[in-house]
Amino acid sequence: MSEQKESAQARIQALRSASFEQLPDLCERYKADERKQVQKALSTACRRYEREVHERKRVLAMYDLMHKIGGSGIIVGVDEVGRGAVAGPLTVAAVALPDEPIIWGLNDSKKLSPQRREELAVQIADCAIAIGIAHIENTSIDAAGMAVSLRMAMKQAVEETHSVPDAVLVDGNPMHIHPREHALVKGDARVACIAAASIVAKVTRDALMVAFDAQYPGYHFAESKGYASPDHIAAIQKLGLTPLHRRSFCQNFLNN
Repeated sequence: MSEQKESAQARIQALRSASFEQLPDLCERYKADERKQVQKALSTACRRYEREVHERKRVLAMYDLMHKIGGSGIIVGVDEVGRGAVAGPLTVAAVALPDEPIIWGLNDSKKLSPQRREELAVQIADCAIAIGIAHIENTSIDAAGMAVSLRMAMKQAVEETHSVPDAVLVDGNPMHIHPREHALVKGDARVACIAAASIVAKVTRDALMVAFDAQYPGYHFAESKGYASPDHIAAIQKLGLTPLHRRSFCQNFLNN
């Protein structure tokens, strides 16, 4: 009896720890095991496999659309983060991905947990053909306005890839930053290289804001990332503006 229990536990553990590639063989091998606990683990593993199949189809569709719009050659995806923040820079990333390896899990950075963004950013850095990052500081945003700043940052990020793109795919509306530009609304959730750019931009800027939190304690930069959270607004009203704040964005928060 103890051996049977141990065998059941071993099978349950195998199902729980199996990779996507291992699951079909294990599910087939254990399907005749009538023990309830094994069947329960088997059912859970099968559902996990089905979810992963669906997820991988989603990611493959992102790579397919990347090539459908961008063609072959070097396809650079571009996305920004920090446009709506009231402190810190506007950050833009430009990323070109190879066809292999597929980076499973790519998605709009806003749909990912901080931990998952960090994990994917490491994978992107390891396999990307090229990555470019540009920051436009708050003082430049105040002086030039967001539209000009965004276009400037996107151009700089593409230049920082040190590549000659065959296509530049931009999230959102047309920006006219490159002669081979293609714009796609919600592209960060639909196109692999734009999703990668959104992740790199988000992880890069978040790290900056966490560092600024130590430099300017009390403003909650680590939590708010420079956006107008209630705690951040309260800090502005109590402590005033830091050199990081976009003054043109903060007038409504200042005490009269």
